[in-house]
Amino acid sequence: MDVRTAAEVLLEAESAATARGPITEQWPGLDLRTAYAIQDEALRLRRQRGETLIGVKLGLTSRAKQQRMGIGSPSLAWLTDAMVLPAGDPVPREKMIHPRAEPEIVFVLGRRLAGPGVTAATALAAVVRVHTGIELIDSRYADFKFTMPDVVADNGSSGLFVTGGIGRAPQEVDLTHEAVLLEVDGDITDTATGAAVQGHPAEALALAANTLAERGLALEAGWIVLTGGMTDAVPVRAGARVAAHFTTLGSITVSGD
Repeated sequence: MDVRTAAEVLLEAESAATARGPITEQWPGLDLRTAYAIQDEALRLRRQRGETLIGVKLGLTSRAKQQRMGIGSPSLAWLTDAMVLPAGDPVPREKMIHPRAEPEIVFVLGRRLAGPGVTAATALAAVVRVHTGIELIDSRYADFKFTMPDVVADNGSSGLFVTGGIGRAPQEVDLTHEAVLLEVDGDITDTATGAAVQGHPAEALALAANTLAERGLALEAGWIVLTGGMTDAVPVRAGARVAAHFTTLGSITVSGD
C-alpha cells in the first residue's frame, strides 16, 4: 500500500459508510509523518471533488485521552465544508458508520496565524469569535480500534460538526473555566471545563499553528478551529438526543433521528 492508495481506500470507506480494518494491518511500518501525508492526499482528493477547506480540528487534546493512546501530544486534521451539519438538522446516520458526539470550544480566526513560536496569548489574539460546538466523529475502522498513525491517516476520525449560534469575543469568556454539561436523552452523562483542552483551548490553537508550521502551512483568516473534545465522546444512536450546555456560550443539540 502507498499514500495514494491508503487515501483512496479510506475515502471509499467513508463514502460507503462501511467500516474496515486499520491501515496498519496492511502497512505495519506506517509512521506519523507518512500518516499525515495520507491525510493531505485525502484532502487533495476531497478538494478535487469540490470540497472547500475551511479549517482544522484537533484531537486527543485531553491528557486522559493521550494516556489511553500512549501519545504525548494531540493530533491535527482538516475540516471541509462537506463536514458542516447545519444547526437543527438531524444526524444523517445512514451516511455514517458509528457516529459519536463530543462537545468542543470552537474558534473562528480573524487573521492568519502562522508558527513557529505561537503562544496561547498570540493565538487567542487572532481569534475573532468563540462558539460552542459538537463534533460528530466517525472512524472508518471497525469498533473505533486503531493506532495513532491509523487515526491520523483517517483525518482524525472526521465526520460532521455543528456550531452554536452564539458567538462571543474571546475576552468575554473565561475559557479555562467555561464549563459544559453533556446530556444524552435528558440524563447528564459527563461534565468538563475548558481546562480539559490542553489546560486552555488557546494552547491547542497555538499547537495547531506551530504544528502546521513544521509542514510549511498556517492557519488562515476565517478558518474554523475545533479545539478538541472536552469530554469523552458518546454514541449517537437512532432516536437519541445529545445536548451540550455551556456556562456562557449557550446550548447546542444534535438528534439521531
